Amino acid sequence: MHPLIISDVTLTFGGLKALSGVAMRFEPGTITSIIGPNGAGKTSLLNCISGFYHPDQGDIHYGDQRLTDAAPHQVAKMGIARAFQNLELFRGMTVLDNLLLARHSKLKYNLLQAVVFIGKAARVEAENRRTVEEVIDFMELEPYRKNTVGTLSYGIQKRVEVARALTMEPQVLLLDEPMAGMNIEEKEDMVRFVMDIQKERNATIILVEHDLGVVMDISDRIHVLDFGEMIGSGTPAEVARNPKVIEAYIGKE
Repeated sequence: MHPLIISDVTLTFGGLKALSGVAMRFEPGTITSIIGPNGAGKTSLLNCISGFYHPDQGDIHYGDQRLTDAAPHQVAKMGIARAFQNLELFRGMTVLDNLLLARHSKLKYNLLQAVVFIGKAARVEAENRRTVEEVIDFMELEPYRKNTVGTLSYGIQKRVEVARALTMEPQVLLLDEPMAGMNIEEKEDMVRFVMDIQKERNATIILVEHDLGVVMDISDRIHVLDFGEMIGSGTPAEVARNPKVIEAYIGKE
């Protein structure tokens, strides 16, 4: 595993700077949170990492791989997966089918092998199915595996969204507000899953989350954005004492 390094990233939309000279480092196997007020640039940064946006300047590297100009499917092949703030699920399909579909980039066999469905094609499909079933068990989705996603509660759908990203077997997992809109019980479950993903799957977690209590409890490090600029970085204790961070959240006295 490698650190993910963001160097001097700037992103503009029609003259408006969404990100300005942002530099961050995400160490392997850690939970690092990105926080900031609404409009601070948090999701824009995740979009740059995952290939949906390309920065106007700066670089993003994962080990010796350059993500700066990579497309989303290329970023995924580098071992980086993302769970979205707004659910990116097929609501008319079952949980199982959503997760199997997410594995499509792992289907490495040719047309003849697919038609005959013997040898390599059968082995790859079996491996995909094993991976998906393991994720279903890990995320405690067994009771819902045959349910149509659109019939499930919002909290379970958010869990399916994280499971969808996990089927890609990522080394780095980007989580964009995975606990937004959840009740207390659902939020506690998601916190447990995030910590288990880090510990049991040895994944690097990059978390965008508004619940500061959760962020302070589970993060190894925190980076703080405000109006697209870095205003603080450090351990939870260090960030909590940072005057710029306090001002950004509660204003001047």
